[in-house]
Amino acid sequence: MATLNDARRVVVKIGSALLVDRATGALRANWLASLAEDVAGLRARGADVILVSSGSIALGRGVLGLPASALSLEQSQAAAAVGQIKLAGAYEAALARYGLQAAQVLVTLEDSEDRRRYLNSRATMEQLLRLGAVPVVNENDTVATDEIRYGDNDRLAAQVAVTAGADLLILLSDVDGLYTANPQTDPGARHLARVTAITPEIEAMAGDAGSGLSKGGMKTKVMAARTATAGGCAMAITRGDRMHPVRALAEGARATWFAAQGDPQQKRKAWIAAMKPRGRVTIDAGAVRALASGSSLLSAGVSAVSGAFGRGDPVEVADERGRVLGQGLTRYDAGDAARIARLRSDQIEAALGYPSRGPLIHRDDLAL
Repeated sequence: MATLNDARRVVVKIGSALLVDRATGALRANWLASLAEDVAGLRARGADVILVSSGSIALGRGVLGLPASALSLEQSQAAAAVGQIKLAGAYEAALARYGLQAAQVLVTLEDSEDRRRYLNSRATMEQLLRLGAVPVVNENDTVATDEIRYGDNDRLAAQVAVTAGADLLILLSDVDGLYTANPQTDPGARHLARVTAITPEIEAMAGDAGSGLSKGGMKTKVMAARTATAGGCAMAITRGDRMHPVRALAEGARATWFAAQGDPQQKRKAWIAAMKPRGRVTIDAGAVRALASGSSLLSAGVSAVSGAFGRGDPVEVADERGRVLGQGLTRYDAGDAARIARLRSDQIEAALGYPSRGPLIHRDDLAL
């Protein structure tokens, strides 16, 4: 079972009820400061950190004087538009105390379902982490309608964890994990410290009840666990309504830990390999050797392009004898890939009229 101290890339999900005082609608600044210190501690030992945060609607409704009862779609979107500014500013200020730069990332369900948007999201996240920033992800409630919503940030966090190749997802909650029954109504309910597989019995233990300002109940958390663990990411559910909640988890605070089903990179590459290819790129002997040593596929090593594929589509990679070596997600469509075949990276912009997007297929998007 993974531990927080082992994790190299951590996603932490924060719900509205943790960030926003239910009675006043104000930000819980002291709690956020303690979380920022926890993030700084993870970064100090070399881990990447991504935060998935609710709170924009809860903050915005107070500023706009909207009622505490259920809001219409238009009211929710207006509240989110105001609250997103406050939320981003709060994270920026809290993380800046520790020399960390916050970066706001707004997404919708469509961004993970559309392959091109998925690749753009992944590339942006990787670049932010490489530059030392802390991405703060939230659903883009100002534009999302029911048809394109995740609907809860538990499942959004799981998708972000899989997209980013994280090895641990932490759901900060108002409960300390999964129980065999609802502990608020059943005194015989038993806490589960570890879950090695999500079975129908485990799913049946999850109830639907949410609390306070949050929408997600235990059922959505188990659904998130299914997504995350299938993508090779372990997950923990623990109490977030304490100061320094991530540090407390590292020090052994009660939680339910869900075991990852394999390595995130291996899972991702198995997913790529299972896709139906939309075309083929043929590569020369030098590129074959480079791929075998773990390199990305550069345009200079491509000798031919066939098929009608778009950016982000899966394509076969074959040698000049026609032997298929693997499959990858291309960063260029078929026409542009053909135009830059055999060109060095510094020649791509002149050939296409826009800056290079990097290798034709990045090694992280290539299953050999």
